[in-house]
Parts: sequence; C-alpha cells; structure tokens
Amino acid sequence: MTNKFKTAALQILAEATQPLHYKEITRLALEKGILETEGATPDASMNAQLITDINKKGKGSDFIKTAPATYALNPHKEVIEPKKHKKVLEEEAVEEEKISIETGFVGKAGEHLVCSELLFKGYNASIMSVDSGMDIIATKNNKLFSIQVKTANANAFDTYNFDARKVSFEKDYAGNTFYVFILKGKTQTQFLIIPLHEMEKKVAEKAIIYVQSYKKYRVKIDIREGKIFLGNRHHEMNYYLNNWEVIK
Repeated sequence: MTNKFKTAALQILAEATQPLHYKEITRLALEKGILETEGATPDASMNAQLITDINKKGKGSDFIKTAPATYALNPHKEVIEPKKHKKVLEEEAVEEEKISIETGFVGKAGEHLVCSELLFKGYNASIMSVDSGMDIIATKNNKLFSIQVKTANANAFDTYNFDARKVSFEKDYAGNTFYVFILKGKTQTQFLIIPLHEMEKKVAEKAIIYVQSYKKYRVKIDIREGKIFLGNRHHEMNYYLNNWEVIK
C-alpha cells in the first residue's frame, strides 16, 4: 500500500521541476485533486511524511531537503536493501490502515448525525445496513428520499474536500436523491444539502471535477466571508446551507 502524501508529493515535484515548500506542495496536491485526506492539517502531515522518509531511507529516499521546509526530488536516489524496504512498506501499511479506520469512523458518525437531524425534523429515517450506494433512506408525507452523506474537517486552507463515487451519479435510486455534506469546522458543524439534479448541473459546469485516476468526483467546498462556494467563486451555494427544507 502506498503512502498518499508521498505519492502526491512525487507527482507535484515532478511537474514543478524545482524545489517547493511543503505548504506549496500540499496546496497544489489538494487543488489538483491528487491528495485525498480528511485531516485538518494536511500541510503538517505532508511535512512529517517527507522528513520521515528522508530520515528513514537516507540516500534511498525519493526526496531531498534543499532548504528549511523545502523539498525536491532526489536526483541521486540509491536502491535500498530489500529487507529495509519491506520494513518501511509494512510501517506505511499500518499507518494507512489506521487512517482508513479513522476515516471510516468519521463517515459512520456523519451518517448518524444526519439521521438524527432528519428524525428531529419529522422524517422517518434509517441508516442502510447494506452498502447500496445510498447511506440513508427517509420518508415524509408519503415521499421517499435517498440520501448520500459525506463528512470532512476543514483543512489548513479552510477548504473541505469530499469524494463521490462515479456510480452514485449514474445509478437510479428510489425516490428523490440528495447529498448532505457535513462541514466540521473548529467551532461549529454545518450541513450543505444539495439535490442530485443540482449536483449533476455542477458536474456539467465543471464546478465538480472528475478525477480519472480514482474514478471519483472531487467536491471542493470553501466558506469565505460568510458565503459558501462549490468548486470556485462562481458557484455560490448559500441557499443550500443548513436548508433541510430542500428535502421535500
């Protein structure tokens, strides 16, 4: 299993062809959609991963440090011994598994949070026990709703990054379909509730980007000066912020 931070750094530095500060590496990786993380401090994680790789592998690392907090690709990388290489891979696999488990907990917590909100608002809602593509099925006033839940913490750039499977845009679900994006900030949690038809519109407008390598759509949400934007400043989405009444 590969380390996603180092994989992203390899691609960014290869494209840059010059040393970059770790914060710039992280910013570019997030903007290009090649780094997927729900952590609140991705730049700190990037720096830690790169310096750890250099300290562990020495001349066998893909990276070199050219200045304080600044990295480049190692032009004189040496092949390290297989035994040591295997140990490094095992350690990275454990770390990736830990991240995966933590992400799974966050996602499940988000589903319960949305289900609770719907119950309080008079919907008969339940979390799906089998992965059918939708997370929650709800009914109200004899209408059926299918709901996909995505949860993320704000990163160091005050941006929320989500991934949506390609199949979720193509499959016909029962009832009206909605995406609920949970925005976990430092002081409050908010909900961006978007109907499927609006999501499809934003895909067509390139506000939501398809990442071919992951076969997923990248949804980037920013909150700036009291307004919420999807993808870029041309797609303001305040109408859908905490507006549960759109589920009707």
